Amino acid sequence: MTNNQKLQIFIDGGNDIFTVKDLRKVNIHHASLPAFIKAGKLERIAYGVYATPEAFEDKMYILQKRNPSIIYSHGTALYLHNLTDRDPISYTITVPSGFNTKRFIDEGLCVRLIKRDLHSVGLTKKTTVFGHSINVYNLERTICDIIRDRNNMDVDIITEAIKRYVKRSDKDLNILMDYAKKFRVTQLLRNYLEVLL
Repeated sequence: MTNNQKLQIFIDGGNDIFTVKDLRKVNIHHASLPAFIKAGKLERIAYGVYATPEAFEDKMYILQKRNPSIIYSHGTALYLHNLTDRDPISYTITVPSGFNTKRFIDEGLCVRLIKRDLHSVGLTKKTTVFGHSINVYNLERTICDIIRDRNNMDVDIITEAIKRYVKRSDKDLNILMDYAKKFRVTQLLRNYLEVLL
């Protein structure tokens, strides 16, 4: 089987947006990409990221494909978890300390830094409206993040998010309190919960 045939099978298998790294994982050489672009079967949508012409421009997924270490957080995570109705004006992402954030800031993203050992705490997956899987913090981590960042957030958004969280059947108060301790917001969280519960 030729490299072009393997690439066509890969695309036909539902891979409408992918990176060169994705091709390497399935032993397809990227040498076929220019021919597919010339034939109109693919478009280069970002450095190292390719899409079929039929693919919806899923900005969150494309950003994730370009930068696998980012995790959607804060207001963006609230929206993805249905803890707010406010569509984020710009996406908020969290990256580990020491990460070069200039490119993200230049793209209009809101960037938060966290110690490397806390970066993956509460990592989960959510599906975008276009059906792609992205990295996002879970409910409990998101609540802790917005409390930690309370001085940069609208108090109504925080209050509404916590109200919605306590009504959810999939909440885990034990994990929430564990995360609150890790992120040093235990007392602040208790203050919010006492008012709302």
